[in-house]
Amino acid sequence: MCAYKLCEPLRKSLRILRLNFHPILSPFFDYLCILKFTVFNIMFQLGKTIISEDILEKEFVCNLSACKGACCVDGDAGAPLNEAETKILEEIYPKVKPFLRKEGIEAIETQGTWVKGTDGDLETPLIDNKDCAYVIFDGKTALCGIEQAYNQGVVDWKKPVSCHLYPIRVKDFTEFAAVNYDKWDICDDACSLGKELEVPVYKFVKEALIRRFGEDWYLELEKVAEELKNS
Repeated sequence: MCAYKLCEPLRKSLRILRLNFHPILSPFFDYLCILKFTVFNIMFQLGKTIISEDILEKEFVCNLSACKGACCVDGDAGAPLNEAETKILEEIYPKVKPFLRKEGIEAIETQGTWVKGTDGDLETPLIDNKDCAYVIFDGKTALCGIEQAYNQGVVDWKKPVSCHLYPIRVKDFTEFAAVNYDKWDICDDACSLGKELEVPVYKFVKEALIRRFGEDWYLELEKVAEELKNS
C-alpha cells in the first residue's frame, strides 16, 4: 500500500496495453493495473476487490439543485454496463420508452438499447455524442428516464449499477475488481454538501455497493472504515 509516483510514460503504456493486451498475458496486465491503482491511491484488499481509501475518507452527497444532473449529460461516453445489464435494457425498453425524450428514442432505435464504446466496453447510447439517451429533463435538471419508470412501478430495475454507484467507479479485471473514487469537478457542490453533512462516499452509495458486492462485503467494508477512523 505504497504511494510512489508513477511516471507519465508508464501511464500512457498502460492505456495502450488496455486496448491491445493479448488475453494469454492478462494476469500480468492485472498486476500492472494493481500497480497503477495503488501508486496513485492508498488501497486495501477486501475479498476479490482492491479498494481506494478515498471512498472511506472523502465526503459526498449529490446536490442535484446545484449540479442539475450534469454527470448524465457531460463526458464523452455512455454509462458503463455489464453483459447482464444489456439484456435487461433490451427487455425493459418498451416499458421505459414512454418516459423518454424524442431525441433519446431516436438515438436508441438507431444505435440500439446499448452500444460498444471505442475501447470495446459496453455502454448506454448517446444523443449526438452528448447526453445519455435515457436522460430526461425536469426543467433544467437532468434525470434518468429508467429511474422514473422504476419510481412509478413500471419496471423493477432502477438504473445501471455504474450510475447508482457514482462517484465510485468499478473496473473488473481477471482476478479482482478495482473500486475507486472518481473525482470530477462538476461534483464539487456534492463534495461540499457531503463535507457539511459529514457523509463519506461509501455511506452515500451504500445501497449501490450492496447491490454490486453484497451485504456481507459491505459489512466488512464498514469494519475497515471503523478501524481506519480509530487508528
